[in-house]
This record gives sequence, structure tokens and C-alpha cells, in this order.
Amino acid sequence: MNVRSAVAAADAASKLILLREDTGGVAVLTLNQPQSRNALSEAMLEALGDALTAVAHDATVRAVVVAANGPAFCAGHDLKELTRHRGEADRGRAYFKHIMTTCSAMMQQIVALPQPVIAAVQGPASAAGCQLVASCDLAIASEDAKFTTPGVDIGLFCSTPMVALSRNVSPKHAMQMLLTGEAVSAEDAARIGLVNRVVVPGHERAEAVKVAREIASKSALTVKIGKQAFYRQLEMPLSAAYEYVSGIMTENMLARDAEEGINAFIEKRDPKWENR
Repeated sequence: MNVRSAVAAADAASKLILLREDTGGVAVLTLNQPQSRNALSEAMLEALGDALTAVAHDATVRAVVVAANGPAFCAGHDLKELTRHRGEADRGRAYFKHIMTTCSAMMQQIVALPQPVIAAVQGPASAAGCQLVASCDLAIASEDAKFTTPGVDIGLFCSTPMVALSRNVSPKHAMQMLLTGEAVSAEDAARIGLVNRVVVPGHERAEAVKVAREIASKSALTVKIGKQAFYRQLEMPLSAAYEYVSGIMTENMLARDAEEGINAFIEKRDPKWENR
């Protein structure tokens, strides 16, 4: 590629609201609207939904990192975009419902994705942006990251972010964030279980990719089985959860990768995964 072609390609990429880069079995999805603090506009929600659908059907992808360009990770919903629809006959009701439903579906895509998803949070994650972090399976945060659900400050309780948040942290920590709108530091987010690890600013994406590559080295079938079972059993009573996972573990034992992995452990060698 000559210099002119390289410049043209870079210019085209800069205009995309969501970037995808594949490296070593890891798909890095980067929110690329720093001028709007990577708000979850209708276009951004659709782009994320389409990218997640593509990843779900891509056998070469073993793990996903969600990152962002600019000083903010994600500012949540685009309030200006939402407000523009207040002049409609229904005062925006249909559009508001469409956006909330689309956003909720995208968050559930992350949970349902066969591959684990890791958030690399370099800056503030607010409202639905905090929801995006909480929806990911793991999260690596910069020391500069902040986490807020500040809807209460503008008369709009963060009800949809509450779903993911309350499934990550204890009820009292979730309620404190939701009722006060106060920012939680990266260190406190790690303490209450919203993020896994805090790193020096500028290292969060590399650390997330490192973790993703570690996951990518495992059996894709085993990871898929485990992720699905993890979220399903969370919603079950204790006895039902044990009954469910006992069946899952039995079927997992019959998989070729489990047989290979156990034999490799006994024989003190590296396993050769076939993902079946």
C-alpha cells in the first residue's frame, strides 16, 4: 500500500463510528465517536449490534475486547438525539421505546455471545456507558476511569443500566450509585466488583487484549459452555442450579476437548484443542 492509499484508508477508518481489529483470535471493537463522548446513539447501537452478530458467527474469534477512542469510554444515551423526537405527535414515546429496546437487546447480545467480552475502560463510563461495562464478562479499567449512573440528577432514573449494574455489585452499592449519581473511582469499582483490574492509564487496552488472548488459548467449546452455564445458573434457585450444571458437566465430560484436556494433564503435555 502506497502512502496515498494508506492516508485514504486511515481517513475512511476515522469516519467509522465503530472500528474492528482482529488480532490473535481476539476481536477488538472500538467506539469511535470521541466528539460525542462515544454516546450510544441509534447508529452506534446498530453498529454494535451488527458487529456482535458478526462475531458470534466467526469461528476465528475466541474473545472480544470493547474499547473506545477519546477521553471518555461512553457517555450513555445521546440525549440530544432523544430530545429531538419530543416534538412528535406521541411526544417521542415510540422512538424512546425503540431506543431503549434496541439498547437492551444489544446488552443481552453481549451476555449471550459465545465468546467472552472484556471492556477496556480508559475514561468515564456514564449511565448506559456504565451499563455497557457491567454487561461485559470482564472489565479492565484505567486509573482515570470513572463510573456513574447519574440519571437521577436530570430526572431520568437509570432503570435500564440498573439491570446490568445490580447483577455485578451488591444491592446497596448499586442503589447508592443509582440514587446519588455520584462518580465511583476505578479503585472503588474494583472493590465493589464492577471491574476486575485497575491499571496505569494507557495500558487498559493492552491488558484487556492480554487477558483476551489468554482466554483465546483455551478450548472455544469449553469457554462457550461455561459462559452460557454461568449466566443461566445465576437466575436459578440453589438446587435447580446444581441440577442444571450437573447435566452440563456430564455432557462437557463427553466432549472431545475434555477428554483431550484431561489426558494431556495426566500425561503432562499441552492439550491440542479441536473445539468439539
